[in-house]
Amino acid sequence: MEKKMSETVTGYIDHVIFRNEDNGYTVMVLKGMEEEQELTCVGTFPAITQGAAIEASGNYTTHPVYGKQFQIASYVEKMPEDALAMERYLGSGAIKGIGAALAARIVRRFGDDTMRIVEEEPERLAEIKGISEKKAMEIAEQMTEKADMRRAMIFLQKYGISLNLGAKIYQKYGQAVYGVLQENPYRLAEDISGVGFRIADEIASRIGIHTDSDYRIRSGMLYTLLQASGEGHIYLPKEELFSRASGLLGVDPSYMEKHLMDMVVDRKLILKETEDGAVVYPTRYYYLELNSARMLCELNILCPEDEEMMEKRINRIEKETGTRLDEMQKQAVAAAASHGLFILTGGPGTGKTTTINAIIRYFEEEGAELRLAAPTGRAAKRMTEATGYEAQTIHRLLELNGMPEEEQEGRAVHFDRNSENPLEADVIIIDEMSMVDIALMHSLLLAVTAGTRLILVGDENQLPSVGPGNVLRDIIRSCCFPVVELKKIFRQASESDIVVNAHKINRGEQVTINNKSRDFFFLKRYDADIIIRVVIALIQEKLPRYVDAKPYEIQVLTPMRKGLLGVERLNQILQRYLNPPDEKKKEKEIGQRLFREGDKVMQVKNNYQLEWEILGRYKIPVDKGVGVFNGDTGIMTEINEFAETATVEFEDGRQAEYSFKQLEELELAYAVTIHKSQGSEYPAVILPILSGPRMLMNRNLLYTAVTRARKCVTVVGSETTFAEMIRNEKQQQRYSSLDRRIRELDESEQKESAIGEKGLF
Repeated sequence: MEKKMSETVTGYIDHVIFRNEDNGYTVMVLKGMEEEQELTCVGTFPAITQGAAIEASGNYTTHPVYGKQFQIASYVEKMPEDALAMERYLGSGAIKGIGAALAARIVRRFGDDTMRIVEEEPERLAEIKGISEKKAMEIAEQMTEKADMRRAMIFLQKYGISLNLGAKIYQKYGQAVYGVLQENPYRLAEDISGVGFRIADEIASRIGIHTDSDYRIRSGMLYTLLQASGEGHIYLPKEELFSRASGLLGVDPSYMEKHLMDMVVDRKLILKETEDGAVVYPTRYYYLELNSARMLCELNILCPEDEEMMEKRINRIEKETGTRLDEMQKQAVAAAASHGLFILTGGPGTGKTTTINAIIRYFEEEGAELRLAAPTGRAAKRMTEATGYEAQTIHRLLELNGMPEEEQEGRAVHFDRNSENPLEADVIIIDEMSMVDIALMHSLLLAVTAGTRLILVGDENQLPSVGPGNVLRDIIRSCCFPVVELKKIFRQASESDIVVNAHKINRGEQVTINNKSRDFFFLKRYDADIIIRVVIALIQEKLPRYVDAKPYEIQVLTPMRKGLLGVERLNQILQRYLNPPDEKKKEKEIGQRLFREGDKVMQVKNNYQLEWEILGRYKIPVDKGVGVFNGDTGIMTEINEFAETATVEFEDGRQAEYSFKQLEELELAYAVTIHKSQGSEYPAVILPILSGPRMLMNRNLLYTAVTRARKCVTVVGSETTFAEMIRNEKQQQRYSSLDRRIRELDESEQKESAIGEKGLF
């Protein structure tokens, strides 16, 4: 495709029609051009003021509603060159404390010499009535600051840095920006959100920094570990780190040993020797695991209860609720009552919910204050429905205030509930623990004081968390805490082939696929396009009536993002059939994605600062807060082209407004990866399965997918691939060591206890 030639316009900003302060998107009117008296311009500007003279590059476009516009790609702000321009600039409000009348008096006094006076003899401004010496110096200071920023932005644009990013960089470094970029542009990757290694590397190459630069190799190693954390790893074996970083940087791994040791000395990395060799942690993740292990051990205290009294109370709960607890469930209630930390685990249909309800009743009888939470809004809603007790997301429980403590990668999140302001509760129950990553676990533990009972519930056979760590599995495998695993499938659950088949898959047993089931179907198809046609027919015609659900509530789950049956292709096709184009529905294209009003969408990254509200009758807000999280699903209800915003209503009733720039955080969600479905439950699940990478097509993934369905699972595809997935136990290895840290602390405590009992001599 032929690239459009950029055009240039010059003029001054007469007035701003619209400005989105969140993303800098601005609609403004430019005047003073030779050919045009007035021109509407649109673009993203970090800081721009009425009256400023600019030279802008971009292209003319025609908006379907607002007509001819000039889309600005880059611009340079020019200082006023004559008395008229100076008066217009000073009177625009660009300089605080100067209005139109005062600007006119200044220019009347100094004429074309006004600019020089402000820059070189600012004290002379005090000659004007209404300007004190102090105010004169403040005006000069503001002019200098604006000139400094203007020069810095021109300098940054030379290296291909966008206006928005340039403003962030200047805000961080100020006049030191020149030295940072010339000496070590890789600092940008560490200091500034939105600048990764690749952007910093591109800037460095434009500046002329060598590929074997010390700064580049260190930054590349940190970036490699950061990428690994995105795959769920807490650390990497040293040799794997060197191999990955070598591929990224294009330098020999032998260069890295020295830099590794320097970074260990600088405490940027932690190097540990294990029985399998040396491993390397980003410092933050090492201490997240270590401190989480310490806090878990501190919570693990015995809370002696009279056994006879416990048994009587459990029997009374059974009688009052009309439920019969089996021996393992009774053990679970007793263990929860007598320990500061307790873990309940088990697969679908094994009575986890019944056991949680019995635990809740047990503590209610004591008059204990309980708090219930789960990692996602959907999981919290399910917990509320199952227990009749209000459950929240963990983020809401901890009172997320939306302000990250560090900006970089949004890594550290500030919760109002922490070690200084702990949760006020006697018992805290957290469900769907397999979804909780190490950072969220650490934040939760900070807010739980010793003496508060913490009960963790989950299925360790589910896929691990999207974020780094393997928290539930590591806690269980440390063998240091009381754990009850429920294995018996109860009668009602045993009538569901979803539950029976999930357990068969988990044990590696083949599933009967004769379609005599009421809730587990297999439609054999061997062509991707035919499979997609069947999926569309199921959603549009067959399943909504069968499971009493709306078409958008039925979820397509697939192992992969790419490929003929990957999320990306499926969503494009499903959107076309399930939410076709309509002149009444507005659309917005962002990169390769097209969003349309009525689309089912999913948040794909945590946004701790996005505001939301829940509207009651007459659209009056009844609740509001901040934070939308990876995996949250909803419907795009409105696209506002003028305000450049889109509104999404999530399943739990929250509504959030996105700027068009923030739409990069959303994806279509007619089909989602099985990983992204963690913690969710749908009336019906459709699994298109044909072929894929062996690492993805495994038992663990299939088990997670099947257990997401409440009423019906339909597999469409190859029975051979389905059988191979059940046989394939191999999962992608996740490097985590919380279990190791727990055991080390536990052994250390036991030694100290033994020394204390025997005495030192």
